[in-house]
Amino acid sequence: MVQVDISHLSGECNTWRESLRSYRDEFSQDRVRLQQAVGSPLSKDQLQEVEHLHNQFHIQLINIHDLKQSIKIHERNISFEGSGQGQLREETVARHESLFDQYQTLSQTLHELRDEFGRFLSHT
Repeated sequence: MVQVDISHLSGECNTWRESLRSYRDEFSQDRVRLQQAVGSPLSKDQLQEVEHLHNQFHIQLINIHDLKQSIKIHERNISFEGSGQGQLREETVARHESLFDQYQTLSQTLHELRDEFGRFLSHT
């Protein structure tokens, strides 16, 4: 058992989930903006980029959902374990660190997609 600040870990989970919700909203709106861009004449290369971006938005929205759900389950586990003596199993703390790594990796990927979409919009 590991003594940790359970409220701190829960707070981190809430922060990550809120950030993922913001990403979800942003990329859902970007997907609509991408569909609007298809309304204008596009070159073959631009159409391929539209398809690529559409696929990436779809994949990343799924990744956002999956990670958000994993964090939600983890947060429930923290609350359940911590409700006793305020201690967590080492596996739970390790899971928290793993989820943080996944969150950071996904955030980086989403920033890259955001930049890629911005470049696309500036050329259409």
